[in-house]
Amino acid sequence: MPEKRSTGCGCGWLEQGLGRSPNLVDSRARKAVSSGTLYDKVWDLHQVAQLPGGSTQLFIGLHLIHEVTSPQAFAGLKDLGLSVRHPERTVATVDHIVPTTSQARPFADPLAEEMLATLEANCAAHGIPLHGIGSGRQGIVHVIAPELGLTQPGMTVACGDSHTSTHGAFGAIAFGIGTSQVRDVLASQSLAMGKLKVRRIWVDGQLQPGVYAKDLVLHVIRVLGVKGGVGYAYEFAGPAIDALSMEERMTLCNMAIEGGARCGYVNPDQITFDYLQGRPYAPAAGEAWERAVAWWRSLASGPDAVFDDEVRFDAATIAPTVTWGITPGQGIGVDETVPTLEQTAPDERPLAEEAYRYMDLQPGSPIAGTPVDVCFIGSCTNGRLSDLQAAAAVAKGRHVAAGIKAFVVPGSEQVAAAAEAEGLDQLFREAGFEWREPGCSMCLAMNPDRLEGRQISASSSNRNFKGRQGSATGRTLLMSPAMVAAAAINGRVSDVRQLLNA
Repeated sequence: MPEKRSTGCGCGWLEQGLGRSPNLVDSRARKAVSSGTLYDKVWDLHQVAQLPGGSTQLFIGLHLIHEVTSPQAFAGLKDLGLSVRHPERTVATVDHIVPTTSQARPFADPLAEEMLATLEANCAAHGIPLHGIGSGRQGIVHVIAPELGLTQPGMTVACGDSHTSTHGAFGAIAFGIGTSQVRDVLASQSLAMGKLKVRRIWVDGQLQPGVYAKDLVLHVIRVLGVKGGVGYAYEFAGPAIDALSMEERMTLCNMAIEGGARCGYVNPDQITFDYLQGRPYAPAAGEAWERAVAWWRSLASGPDAVFDDEVRFDAATIAPTVTWGITPGQGIGVDETVPTLEQTAPDERPLAEEAYRYMDLQPGSPIAGTPVDVCFIGSCTNGRLSDLQAAAAVAKGRHVAAGIKAFVVPGSEQVAAAAEAEGLDQLFREAGFEWREPGCSMCLAMNPDRLEGRQISASSSNRNFKGRQGSATGRTLLMSPAMVAAAAINGRVSDVRQLLNA
């Protein structure tokens, strides 16, 4: 749980438990006073001009595009008679609409085929590199950019996708943007933005076995709220963060947006550098690499950095976490019960009552033991190799429960190849899971992977909103990939620690 903590600027603390601090709300109206943080350094380095009204024209170092939010942006360029300003700073892939059972062209869905064909045509017309199906580099945009070394410390990154915050794991400032902003970045390689405040989320201690970065971020969102980060960038720091792998840090930053923050980041360190070294777009070995590392190190928030807020957590107290409601903030430890209205903050009770009705879960009942119908491992949050390895450790030597649909969707062609080289695909198949082709899959209802009717899913994705997984009445329980595997084996929400210790 977090402790009350004052910063140098005298603001920002949280009560123990689920309560909200009045300072957390009041501080949103204040101008940012942070200084010396990575966010401040990167922001200053990328300022192009101050615009009328007080916003900043910010240069964007890397622009990522996909098939969903780019067609209208390219059409807007054409209408205005403009071209892509820096095609060499734009990278495209296809992810949202691709089927995961068969990716043979043309797609069975004519709309999906049209969207992919449009992306291919636009990239060819403007000289934008496209990592398409079968290239060996296709996958979810927030998976392929890091694994190719495109995402690097000190960058500004933009993409027409809310989970662009993922790239902050590298010490970058990464924003999800709307379609009109995609057009603006294509045309000018810049965005008009207001500077954010910076909240440091310090995590002491170490996560316990069976507890993962997904559990940590769900816990943070549970405590701070889905709107708690509005107006902020989140800096994740502390011993527990330092111990996370790059893939775990990506999971953490991926879901900063679910806590209301515009972006989340981790200061670059040796773990960052080791991950990037040797990747296709990383600086070449030798002098160029050494210069890059020296500069990357200089970007980290220093000991004299000033934050607008700071909140502290103890990693050792965090349990495997499961959402019970209809927002990522409605989460509890797997060993807890669904909160009653009396246990819920007054301003959150209407949403809690709505969640009870929609999810058909009873206040005061244990979340463990809740039956599930579908178990999905994948997404930009948890579709990387280490995610699949964690789930495989649970599935090994066991079998999916009768009547459960369970499937694994690698986040990219590279992830799939690496997993298959380790035999994970065969391990999952032997355990009764389906092994699929890379894509966004059941994270969202833009491809054939969807819930049906009142089905309830155990999902390693990032959002549990009503209808998010394709059915207007379908229900989603967010959890880590290992927890999804445990649910698949037992046919119900289960504490993965019991299986890992068996």
